[in-house]
Amino acid sequence: MAADSSTSAPGTVRPGGRTARTRAAVRDAVLAGLVEHGYPGLTVDYVAERSGVHKTTLYRRWGGVDGLVAEALGLAGEDTWTPPDTGTLRGDLQALAHGIVDAFTDPGTAATQTALIAAAFRSERAAEALRAFHRERFARCGPLIARAVERGEAPAGTDAGAVVRAVSAPLFLRLFITREPVDAAVADEAAEAALTAVAAGVHVTMAD
Repeated sequence: MAADSSTSAPGTVRPGGRTARTRAAVRDAVLAGLVEHGYPGLTVDYVAERSGVHKTTLYRRWGGVDGLVAEALGLAGEDTWTPPDTGTLRGDLQALAHGIVDAFTDPGTAATQTALIAAAFRSERAAEALRAFHRERFARCGPLIARAVERGEAPAGTDAGAVVRAVSAPLFLRLFITREPVDAAVADEAAEAALTAVAAGVHVTMAD
């Protein structure tokens, strides 16, 4: 859904050409600022200096720090990520779990991923952007569950979002609540628990 750029709310400009380059530069600057300073230390001045985009433009398009963080999260959801297709539901769930572990333990990505989640605790607008990002991810996992139903590995009506939550919840508990280590074995355990729940019909939320 596209909005007219003359009436768009902050952060809803249409991508393409120079605008796409501007958005990418702003996104990179916001992520760098969150990693370096955290949400409390992120400023429009920092983003302007880092991105090369004048701060009046940043205020006009995104309205301030909240809008800039929401934009960074919005752009994260415009990628081409697709769910795994290993040929079995067990393999797909394991791949999802391993992807989460990799994202939050790889030195090249962990700081950014963590900073975005931390920002969502400080800004309701960022929190809504994060929720929208995950709603999109859950929707993309629909075909993964549809294939599992066709193979007889999941009951009809199994909710893809519920399954992804079941896989990721124990991993995020360790990462952000108990601060326990996560590794491949923990990822496989989370996937196996979710697989068992799927087979038992725990995540059936729609009538066939």
